[in-house]
Amino acid sequence: MTYIKKPAVRHPGLEKNALGLTLRDYEGSMSTLCAGCGHDSITAAIIRACHALSIAPHTVAKLSGIGCSSKTPTYFLGGAHGFNSAHGRMPAIATGAGAANRRLLLLGVSGDGDSLSIGLGQMAHAIRRNLRMTYILENNGVYGLTKGQFSASTDLGSKSRRGDPNVVPPIDPVLLALSIGATFVARSFSGDKDQLVPILEAALCHDGLAFVDVISPCVTFNDHEGSTKSYAYVRKHGLPVVHADFVPPADPITLEQEPGTTQIVPLHGGARVRLTKVAQDYDPRDRVRAFAFVQEHLARGEIVTGLLFLDESRPSMHEVMGTVETPLVELPYESLCPGAAALDAITEQWR
Repeated sequence: MTYIKKPAVRHPGLEKNALGLTLRDYEGSMSTLCAGCGHDSITAAIIRACHALSIAPHTVAKLSGIGCSSKTPTYFLGGAHGFNSAHGRMPAIATGAGAANRRLLLLGVSGDGDSLSIGLGQMAHAIRRNLRMTYILENNGVYGLTKGQFSASTDLGSKSRRGDPNVVPPIDPVLLALSIGATFVARSFSGDKDQLVPILEAALCHDGLAFVDVISPCVTFNDHEGSTKSYAYVRKHGLPVVHADFVPPADPITLEQEPGTTQIVPLHGGARVRLTKVAQDYDPRDRVRAFAFVQEHLARGEIVTGLLFLDESRPSMHEVMGTVETPLVELPYESLCPGAAALDAITEQWR
């Protein structure tokens, strides 16, 4: 992987957050992706979201697998911890990191190849455990590193750059996440930062696994006429059903809207997400209806975007496991390994 450092230039007029940091302090190396790649827009949205939330970079663990998407953690939060895992194994590494240090803010970046093919089982079990992490799937519908073959998320009939149509039904990551119990499910478009940034802010504050599928066009292999993951297609067929506006806990909420048009959903830590209904019958807290709604619009060729489902009632992995408040990495050796006598006593209980 090529690393190109950005010049250490700081304009004195750059806005600072509560930590005294500017957007430049949340950047990483120069991107080596193709000019115009949707993944770079997602990187910019992550930088803005972390800056707005005043997240200290050293408290974040960036995790990824293999693919164009998995290169992107190099391009943001240069001061964070990072681990680039084997193909499809990012969720397992994230689970281990989260189990060892519950204070880390886990930020996993993957792609449709990394998560929906070789890593499908890994992703499913991370969702099932409700690991506290933000899971971003950068979805371009092709294997970009291996010259543009169809991926598991390529829609039926979508054409390759050569004009060949895809004949294998796709896996829709949003429907999959909803069906296996994800507690935060959203979809956005890399070209819509006004929607994507607040969704990422809410995801980073969610006490559980926040799954965010982002349609991110590949300008080299999947941005042509006939592709359903191109910039033109997504802009034409995108359907923002829910407008998500993240409201930090320190700011008062003032609403000047008609009754019934807005729902306030509380998040752990006091933060809230303000949801403005676009579809009259859409309820982001109804998993069954959310699943059916996404299916209905997929059948019409429409890409539903927004915060599609949120459930704050289900406990996260640490709550289920009953782990101690002190991160395991901070416990003394004697507490982690009590000795042979204690282990023999535990074994004796099961004889």
